[in-house]
Amino acid sequence: MHSFKKKITCFLAVLILLQFAFAPPLPAAPAIKLELNARAAVLIDAGHGTVLYEKEAHKPLPPASLTKLMVMLLAMEDLESGRVDWDTAVTVSERAWKTGVTESQMFLDVGQRVVFKDLLKGIAIVSANDACIAVAEHLSGSVEAFVQRMNRRAAELGLENSHFANVHGLDDPDHYMTAADIAHLASYLIRKHPEAAAFFSEKEFTFNEIRQFNFNTLLGQYPGVDGIKTGSTPGAGYCLASTSEQKGMRLIGVVLHANSNKERQDDSIALLDYGFCNFEIKTLYREGEIVAAVPVKRGQKKEVGLVAAGPVQVVAPRNDSSYKITEELELPRSLEAPVEKGDFVGTLHLKNGKGEPIADIKLETAENLKKLSFFPYLLRQVGSFFSGLWHRIRP
Repeated sequence: MHSFKKKITCFLAVLILLQFAFAPPLPAAPAIKLELNARAAVLIDAGHGTVLYEKEAHKPLPPASLTKLMVMLLAMEDLESGRVDWDTAVTVSERAWKTGVTESQMFLDVGQRVVFKDLLKGIAIVSANDACIAVAEHLSGSVEAFVQRMNRRAAELGLENSHFANVHGLDDPDHYMTAADIAHLASYLIRKHPEAAAFFSEKEFTFNEIRQFNFNTLLGQYPGVDGIKTGSTPGAGYCLASTSEQKGMRLIGVVLHANSNKERQDDSIALLDYGFCNFEIKTLYREGEIVAAVPVKRGQKKEVGLVAAGPVQVVAPRNDSSYKITEELELPRSLEAPVEKGDFVGTLHLKNGKGEPIADIKLETAENLKKLSFFPYLLRQVGSFFSGLWHRIRP
């Protein structure tokens, strides 16, 4: 009896194992689809600007306080050039004070002297319009001159559908940006000036003994969010440029003209969820890995390897084996010895399956190569001659 029960148990176990072995695989988690309420939106990979989603992304619309991303960029570039430093004292004008009376402000007083760093923190954290006026007047002599600089810089950055009429983003028919331009500007600011971008991640700001809080409600609420800027006016509705970094992938989402603070928050979360669920970082070449090689005339080696400054990575659709990335190399035919390590000598062009550019990666020489003196070079040439002759006559 005991033997019969044992046989039955073994038989049932085999059936269960066979069921698992031949059962169809479980379906993958469904990809998130987007249904946004905002009038315009875009989602990009911050590393290369690859567009992952767009809705009316190239339609010029009032940007509200997202305008201040350009103010911050110019301020940081002036810091970098030495025109101003973090501790420079800026005198608050009556115009700056008046601008802040009824709108977002850091409560500056006429004639007050405020260090430059505090003004930038006021702009980034509490969207201070009075600080924007003070910064513009100090850096360019007048608000009007600073606005001209904003438009020139926008053209230099390729923000083709943006035009500024003021420094704070209050409604003006001649003041507009697109979601795509805002995302590009935010990406540039984050990459080039991370110290300024860090201000946008601070949740509160106290100045003149007045404590205020960041309007970006995604801070501390959504994983990896550390910026970047909110905005709202009657004409612009509710706007938000958000950014989050997870597992080495930083995304930037922009929503324009949402109907409420909750709607812009929900749409921004939906954008970021869509990006992190449907895309991932794909590494094409590890840091230091040889991407290509170029012949070196009279070098101690016949060719030198080329590498990128860091790992070559792209954002690609998750679990999509049909997604193809093509590589095109732009290289010189040869180099003249000596060669110094780190010289930029070529470019790797990455394109998607549609032939659309993804990224252009500069390539640099991986090592130093000395120039051969006359006799070693002559011996190499003789050796190459007889080697080639042997290959031609060998049956």
